[in-house]
Amino acid sequence: MSAALPSAPAAVYIPDTASTRHYIGAWSVLSVLQYFVAEAAVIDAWAGPQPYDRRTGYISDLGAVHCGIHADRDVCSPLNWLMNASFVVQGLGMFLGALLLSSALLCVAARPGATVRRSHRKPWLAAVWVRILIGTAGAGTTIVGLVPEDVGSGWHYAGALMYFIAGASALLLLGALWLRQTPMGWFVLVCGLASLAALVTAGLTRMDVPEPGTLERLMGYPVTVGVAAAGLVIAQRVRRHRRAIRAAAAVPA
Repeated sequence: MSAALPSAPAAVYIPDTASTRHYIGAWSVLSVLQYFVAEAAVIDAWAGPQPYDRRTGYISDLGAVHCGIHADRDVCSPLNWLMNASFVVQGLGMFLGALLLSSALLCVAARPGATVRRSHRKPWLAAVWVRILIGTAGAGTTIVGLVPEDVGSGWHYAGALMYFIAGASALLLLGALWLRQTPMGWFVLVCGLASLAALVTAGLTRMDVPEPGTLERLMGYPVTVGVAAAGLVIAQRVRRHRRAIRAAAAVPA
């Protein structure tokens, strides 16, 4: 996990950016991108009386188990199982990433050789909260997949709120933490701000807008894209470090 420096073993760490744990964690987070492929396939198979429109159609309608009227909307999604499976896979990827990507690694944006001082509490606590929030968001979208909107349970909407709120908050914290460490920090921060702005708009309007599907996607898409962007940064840096170590080991003494 972390290697201690001899000078201050209790306070200063160099995260092991070449570890298999971090490599798997990064790719677990990147796996959230499968959502967009699944969503496109489910929309293409839509069998409702009207074609599905991303601008007006709710995301959860794609996972509705039954065909018929739900909340004044006529829904019919033959590939509902694929959409719900995608929600679960997305959630598990985020949850696994939150477990495997250490706080020290997040503090230094996976920069090989960078040191982490636990005495600097603000970055450390921010990284810890990023992991907690990403794990919470992952648990939320997993619930969304396991409890479709038309099964008569409030857990579906609770899971959706967990994903939107915790996901946006995680990106805001992570983006701020990475601002001086990678240009991607700005992108992650903007994704968090976009999601939060849409979430506030949804709360104020109670989703009573001309294009509720667009508003819901402005809440959810930035979370998925921002989390994937963070995973890409980590995966690239971990992979480069692993290659450098293998190359150094291959050089004859």
